[in-house]
Amino acid sequence: MSPQRPHVASFTALGIAVVAISSSGPLIAYAAAPALAIAFWRNAMAVGLQAPWAVARRRELVALARAPHRREGLFCLLAGVALAGHFATWVPSAKLTSVATATALVATQPVWQGVIAAAQGKRLPVPTWVGIGLAVCGAVAITGADLHADGTAVLGDILALAGAVLAAAYTAFGERARVTTSTTAYTTVCYTACGLILLTVCLVGGVPLTGYPATAWVALAAITLGPQLLGHSLLSYALRRIAATTISLVVLLEVPGAALLGWVWLDQRPGLASLPGVVLLVGGVVLVLSADRRAARRVPVPDPPPLGIVPDQRPTAELLASHNAEASAGSAARRDG
Repeated sequence: MSPQRPHVASFTALGIAVVAISSSGPLIAYAAAPALAIAFWRNAMAVGLQAPWAVARRRELVALARAPHRREGLFCLLAGVALAGHFATWVPSAKLTSVATATALVATQPVWQGVIAAAQGKRLPVPTWVGIGLAVCGAVAITGADLHADGTAVLGDILALAGAVLAAAYTAFGERARVTTSTTAYTTVCYTACGLILLTVCLVGGVPLTGYPATAWVALAAITLGPQLLGHSLLSYALRRIAATTISLVVLLEVPGAALLGWVWLDQRPGLASLPGVVLLVGGVVLVLSADRRAARRVPVPDPPPLGIVPDQRPTAELLASHNAEASAGSAARRDG
């Protein structure tokens, strides 16, 4: 199913989410804790803070494990697996290379999102592909790829690129799950699955989960409240009405945001040469948003049914035959009466 037509609340949520996730890279680099531990704690804390809302949605959570909503539940779990992979690659990359470079490379997500959409049989309009190309070129121009021979930095670059691919998979699974699943139910299942996977990895790898300085815990709390809850949760909310490809492209605005915060917090000053990249990035975002809105105006899509109500999915001919049979039976009954 295609997303519903976007409205002001969806774009507002998307804007807040971009601002929130822009702080992710600088906070990760600042936190004096192992990268995988940071990835685990941000999910564990988020699940704990969501617990009251999850309890209120417990019937919906149980329904995701039963027919006919088991498929949506599976997509929630798969999104959690992909998110765990994204964090396990992206968080270490922000410590192994510069925040700006890691953010730029993970910003190639729209390219992989477009590939996934095409593999699903979706035809993206030409302006969307042009916008993706412009925005990705802008993201790379803002910070530049790390071309130094330092082995640690190169490993960080590879991990950031892998994080982009896994982020695209996470968004694609989330788009499928969010057709009939509420934001609270989706994020609860997704973050729980992600947290359990990362906890297992930390325990098996001997990664310490405690013993950090107070500043690290403050950074972990900020990562949880900002990028995790405000960022990812509001992106999940926006998925209900905005296409995954469009969301992935708008998230590219994280690149200049992270570069600016890295400059202020970590003294990683971006050069003036990044200004043309900002222009390309914003231009690409505007182009894709315009193409998406034109497509939404041409193809009106009805609201999806609430969880617990399964629409009649019989072919149109069968539905018409059933309707005619019911009408004939009603006429016969009236004649008999």
